[in-house]
Amino acid sequence: MSTSTKVLVIDDHAVVRAGISAALEKRPDFIVFQAASKAEAFAQLAKHNPDAIVVDINLPDGSGLEVVSWARSISQTLAIIVLTMSESSEFTLAAMRAGASAYLNKSLPLAEVISAIEHALTSPLVFSSRETVKIFDRGHITLGLSQREIQILSQLHLGAPLKDLAASLFIAEATLKTHLASIYRKLEVNNRVQAIEKARIAGLT
Repeated sequence: MSTSTKVLVIDDHAVVRAGISAALEKRPDFIVFQAASKAEAFAQLAKHNPDAIVVDINLPDGSGLEVVSWARSISQTLAIIVLTMSESSEFTLAAMRAGASAYLNKSLPLAEVISAIEHALTSPLVFSSRETVKIFDRGHITLGLSQREIQILSQLHLGAPLKDLAASLFIAEATLKTHLASIYRKLEVNNRVQAIEKARIAGLT
């Protein structure tokens, strides 16, 4: 027996919301709901308990990031996709810190949005964005880490199991552990908790 995936699309532009919803509804296993504001989003989240949400940052009664933060606080398994026109590094980092699973630009093909949802359903606590490494490069805060190590470090504070993190990066768990050993050595720390704290102080997460 197949199971359905409930997706809530949150966007204040009716045409955009309808377009995204129509694309998602082409998937026979997706059941799509809509919300046009933060207040509607909270109501729909409580009513339908979706498996995934697609949310814009700019909402008429507040920030979509408030929705992200609230939704993540009540569910560690919810797939949360931030879909917006903003390419701001600050917003990307804010989305990651709020608990989003992915940060995407609305200019991307809807097929990529669907792919991001599918990935987030599997690894909701592993943040993905094309901008993540670029952001850290712009700040020149690398602490001697490679781009791959920065990518891994940016995910650690989300608390995903190593198995899930390795899968999301398409590497073996043993390879991930090798990267972590290198990160710990370069940061002069002994474990994940210490690495997360040093990264936070340095502004990496």
